[in-house]
Amino acid sequence: MTNRIEKNRIKIIAEIGSVHDGSLGNARKLIEAAASCGVDAVKFQTHLAEAETLPDAPMPPYFKGEPRFEYFNRTGFSLAEWRGLKQHCDANKVEFLSSPFSSEAVDLLEQVGISTYKIPSGEVSNLPLLERVAQTGKPVLLSSGMSSWAELDKAVETIRQSHEQIVVMQCTSEYPCPYEQVGLNVMLQMKERYGLPVGLSDHTLTSYASFAAACLGAQVLEKHFTFSRLMYGSDAPHSLEPDELRDLVQGVRAIEAMLASPVDKSDVSGFSEMKRIFEKSLVSLCDIPAGAELTSELVGIKKPGTGIPAARFNEVLGKKAARAIPAGRLLSEEDLA
Repeated sequence: MTNRIEKNRIKIIAEIGSVHDGSLGNARKLIEAAASCGVDAVKFQTHLAEAETLPDAPMPPYFKGEPRFEYFNRTGFSLAEWRGLKQHCDANKVEFLSSPFSSEAVDLLEQVGISTYKIPSGEVSNLPLLERVAQTGKPVLLSSGMSSWAELDKAVETIRQSHEQIVVMQCTSEYPCPYEQVGLNVMLQMKERYGLPVGLSDHTLTSYASFAAACLGAQVLEKHFTFSRLMYGSDAPHSLEPDELRDLVQGVRAIEAMLASPVDKSDVSGFSEMKRIFEKSLVSLCDIPAGAELTSELVGIKKPGTGIPAARFNEVLGKKAARAIPAGRLLSEEDLA
């Protein structure tokens, strides 16, 4: 799998996160489903409960299903299982990504053979973790959902001490995110502020924000993915289902084709047949005797567009008929004196 952002192609990531609910079979099937939708990568979350959280740490407001420590322990995978998931991604021709939530998770993912790291919004201020990730030399997708400009500045500076392979991802840490809080303006400000590629981690319930970001120059788009929003867990209720993800991918690829194909409005050669059919020409409204002055009572405008163009109507009025012209005929240059 490539570990670099392809120029002129938007990288689309299906965020599986912990939607698998600790089932290796579900994780494998989610990879297959996302790949069938045409995404470039799938992203998991690598949680090692002992390394990242105290047992009494609170659950987020959008998911109160079980204590966080227990949830991370129950839904985690072993090194061998992570390696198997990476191999399954390779077999399905999608890139394996995961967000580490501790330095120990980075060590694990290095053994798995990860190619690109995603820094989740809650870890932007965890500078030791950023240093550890940056020291691997691998590209970084840096989320920004909970950070101020000062915190994000420091995060970018920390990673830049090791390399410049950074994509800064606009993100709003609301689940679901209302359209008014998407912050597409912030994405553009990030591009200007850091001189780096930008993207959008989209937490809305539709694909519209991702489409808008694609039009505005996002190079990476990330969207939560699930079999069904009825599944148990913290992310499923605000994720896209397979048909919706497939539509997002198709829409983004269509937007890419449009943006990559500028149209020359001065060149209408491709519309010659359409112009013949849909445009109009000057016609005789009645029998016109030779020598008659052409007036609006004698000359009209009708399809097809194969004669003297309608745009020349005022130019032709006042001229003389060079010969007798029967009613209902396209005027030609030979008819004008």
